Amino acid sequence: MTTSVVNEAWVEDVWGKIVAKVERTCKRIGDSFPYASVNGTYNSESNDWWTNGFWPGLLWLIYKENENADFREIAVSVENQMDETLLGYEKLHHDVGFMWSLTSVAQYKLLGTDSSKIRGLMAASHLAGRFNLKGQFIRAWNGDNQQGWAIIDCLLNLPLLYWASETTNDPRFRHIAVAHADTVLREFIRPDGSSHHIVCFDPETGERIEARGGQGISPDSAWARGTSWALYGMALSHKYTGHQRYLDAAKSVAHFFIANMPADAAPYWDFRAPVEPKTAFDTSAAACAATGLLEISRAVPESEAHIYSDAAKRILLVLTEQYVSWGEDEEGILTMATANFPKRAYVNVPIIYGDYYYAEAIAKLRGRTELFW
Repeated sequence: MTTSVVNEAWVEDVWGKIVAKVERTCKRIGDSFPYASVNGTYNSESNDWWTNGFWPGLLWLIYKENENADFREIAVSVENQMDETLLGYEKLHHDVGFMWSLTSVAQYKLLGTDSSKIRGLMAASHLAGRFNLKGQFIRAWNGDNQQGWAIIDCLLNLPLLYWASETTNDPRFRHIAVAHADTVLREFIRPDGSSHHIVCFDPETGERIEARGGQGISPDSAWARGTSWALYGMALSHKYTGHQRYLDAAKSVAHFFIANMPADAAPYWDFRAPVEPKTAFDTSAAACAATGLLEISRAVPESEAHIYSDAAKRILLVLTEQYVSWGEDEEGILTMATANFPKRAYVNVPIIYGDYYYAEAIAKLRGRTELFW
């Protein structure tokens, strides 16, 4: 599939449609907590749900250019409602980066709001507090038997720690982020560029116990969204640290993703899952990979940048031509994403982080360089 049609006019047309779509849907969604679209309408989760940053993040992404007052008011209200969770401790987990990078950090970067800065630093302090010194990892989840569990998703929470170090001029947050990223390099990412979802350690000794399939089909499979988390997460760790090992890892995962994604369709939910009729796709993984590929293209020498930017454009073209809904009968932008196939939770439906990553990737194609991660 040629990427030549992904030119400036195409990008501007798609961006305009994203803005128009969000302007329509925000009138109903308002300051709720959308997660998955069911029968064309986004649901609303509780104020502690892990994806609650993506809707205000999408609004801030657009607000940066058009300063839509309605977008600002909704995003601020969502952030304010999350204070109950931020102060509640017991409901907080490893995904505070997803939640407060796209709300508090975004508002602070755009408007300089002191209360948002404080929220972001509180969330970063909580994330740092989940660091296991023996195992050199950030703990995932809060289950009784999960004290030693770490997951690939957490790479996307590390930018909150990098930001906190930059904001406070205190390297402690960055040291924790680097330690966790190095553990991911050693224990999660395989030589072929695929990744485990869950790795379990002994929380007392730090010794690795086992890998688990998690949202993949097996411990040795390649969950598509986990692959995109690894790709983009390593690219962002390189962005903040300049460490070549992270860029090398991002490139390795990128080549695995590119080689395994169909040329003319969205990836299946797990690259190693059997291909069966009516199987689950995951466009959100493709969108996250696309924005990660664009991040890599900015970091590598000009002579190889096109490898990653062309791959990102091809992915975005496939998504736009086959999986995007611009109509009023569907509130989601990007259809055919899958939240958790093993649990049969929200399969082949729009999911809010798919919408966000798709819009972020298009924003990058428009030349946006300063985002919220």
